[in-house]
Amino acid sequence: MVSLVGRPLHYVIKIGDRQKSYDFYVGTMGMKILRHEEFTEGCKAECNGPFNGQWSKTMVGYGEEDDHFVIEMTYNYEIGGYTKGDEFHGLYVDNKEVFDRLTSSGASCWDEDRRLRLRDPDGNSIFVGGGTTGTPTISKLALNVKEIEKSVAFWSGLLSMKVESKDERVAVLSHGKTSHPWVLQLNSIGKVVDRASAYGRTAFACETEKLAPLELAVKTACGTVLKPLVSLDTPGKATVHVVILADPDGHEICFVGEEAFRELSKMDASSDGVMQKAMKEDWSGQWFKKGKKTI
Repeated sequence: MVSLVGRPLHYVIKIGDRQKSYDFYVGTMGMKILRHEEFTEGCKAECNGPFNGQWSKTMVGYGEEDDHFVIEMTYNYEIGGYTKGDEFHGLYVDNKEVFDRLTSSGASCWDEDRRLRLRDPDGNSIFVGGGTTGTPTISKLALNVKEIEKSVAFWSGLLSMKVESKDERVAVLSHGKTSHPWVLQLNSIGKVVDRASAYGRTAFACETEKLAPLELAVKTACGTVLKPLVSLDTPGKATVHVVILADPDGHEICFVGEEAFRELSKMDASSDGVMQKAMKEDWSGQWFKKGKKTI
């Protein structure tokens, strides 16, 4: 087993309408655009899914990935929507100010823990609690799995995550320490997970020298390596190395080399304006009027 000192980075979601997603995450949730990049062809690691056309990547959250877990929104220009499965349960935000602002503006859909439950324009659930003060943070990612024991064996055994709690239906794990605590929650739904076309991806950083041994360890354990170790270029920015894995339920997991990613992930103060400009020039608005395709 490879001993990893990992750091949680972000969860990747596919979006169909950048303006609606911007309005929700920035306007409603109060997050910031951390960086935005445009690409003319598909990602070698399929960050944007199995598509090879023009796409963009937008990082959004309450703070930089150095100490915050954030969201990566990938947008394929020719696609207006994706079919939801049941692999993703939700992201959890903790902050009294965000909670109070949402309730005062009329949000009133509650989950079983008395958290607000909101859905973004693509149907992804965001659970908001008001138990903490200070800087807001995305404190938890919850994914659905078929069997708790099998999933925990993978995430804790191969990926070195610490099991914080576990019963027959729910397990909570942590991976690395940050100034804003973050956990992964695995919920057993007792059946094969349907990832459909809207499936996401969880990203962690680790030392670059650990990536090849990690890939080998997963192969040796008869696990799934979706994309062998590869380098990814971002125009004008650092080149990072990544390996893409899948857990027993097919959840995609990206491990990226820490050293180069620290440079790549720095917040770009101009990114909000860059995204606004890209949305203004995006011809796909005409495609929506004519019936932009959903897959």
